[in-house]
Amino acid sequence: MGIAKCQGDFPVLDRLIDGQRITYLDSAATSLKPQAVIDAMSNYYSQNGVNIHRGKYYLSEEASDSFERVRYSVAQYLGAYGNEVVITKGTTESINLVAHGLNLQSDDVVVGFLDSHHAQLLPWRRFADLKLVELDSDGGINLDHYHELLELKPKVVVLTHCSNVTGNIAPIEEMAIAAKKACDAIVIVDAAQSIPHPHLRIDVSKIPVDFLAFSGHKMLGPTGVGCLYGKSERLNELRPLMLGGGMVDWVDVEGSQERKIPHRFEAGTPPIASTLGLGAALSYLSQISAEESRQHTEGLSEAIIQGAMERDYLQLLGPKTVKNRCAIGSLKIKGCEDLSDVARSLSDSYGIMCRTGHMCAQPVVDDQMDGEVLRISAYIYNTTDEIERFYLSLDELVTFLGLN
Repeated sequence: MGIAKCQGDFPVLDRLIDGQRITYLDSAATSLKPQAVIDAMSNYYSQNGVNIHRGKYYLSEEASDSFERVRYSVAQYLGAYGNEVVITKGTTESINLVAHGLNLQSDDVVVGFLDSHHAQLLPWRRFADLKLVELDSDGGINLDHYHELLELKPKVVVLTHCSNVTGNIAPIEEMAIAAKKACDAIVIVDAAQSIPHPHLRIDVSKIPVDFLAFSGHKMLGPTGVGCLYGKSERLNELRPLMLGGGMVDWVDVEGSQERKIPHRFEAGTPPIASTLGLGAALSYLSQISAEESRQHTEGLSEAIIQGAMERDYLQLLGPKTVKNRCAIGSLKIKGCEDLSDVARSLSDSYGIMCRTGHMCAQPVVDDQMDGEVLRISAYIYNTTDEIERFYLSLDELVTFLGLN
């Protein structure tokens, strides 16, 4: 399978809106699902459908084995051990699990970044003293300011591998090494936007990362499932976020004994069908080479940047280069404060799906764009022709609205 031929694997792209095929440009929010993922989930419900790690009968053991194979596939993809992968609901739960479990004090310093998702900001603000790294004049990370904040000896450094608003890819290996050298900080990586791309794969055995979080629905998988990687010694130090069945070996009237990692963090019935869908998504992505992924992403990014820079009525958030960037473009239409009607018109009149708002990254969007943005984000099933079609459609709309 190659990227050029993959559009036919996504059933939703066959839908028509007013006779027009869908152009989906909101993959930074959630990706579309290939038939292989849909089939994996449907097969579980039609051929099995029982709980895992509970019964000793055939169906339960079959489901349990399938579930655990996904865990080990994720571990292999990350360069980790199987017991270092916790199945969660997604990136948000994973980060909250770590923030809750570290027993931070209110005066502990945590270094984060202005362009981070709210899920990378709010948990740390609740438990510790969060300091944010500023952006440089080009809208990228201000590495000088980062090193200044490391002088505060933070207990935790939370890195965003790829920003969901600028598409900027951070040099996390360099930054993680610096955090360890400066103060042996606990390093956490939000890989939600980067892990969908094979060329941005992180090998945790080669980079000094303590925790890494991602969501299945950003990488062709279903909603409701994600993973937290944690070094075994770090996971053993964490306090579980949730308590209940499945995370204990025994319970009596006086106490209980928690299970070993990673199961002590997986209380209750897990998202079994979604986890199997995640496994199918990972298998699908493994068919795409890193080089093909890189070339396709750079082509889409170039189209996004060029289209924005050619139009005086648009302002593009973040660096204006395809180097170290994902195909994400957050745009401000000059003179238009409410972009809802623009997005609705793109959808209803042109079949183009994109998003407006602050993208769950309000501090950086307000700081850089002084209000909401219109974001397009492309993935493996998109083409540069679709990016061009988006801009031509936008030209018609802003002309009609008298904004250019």
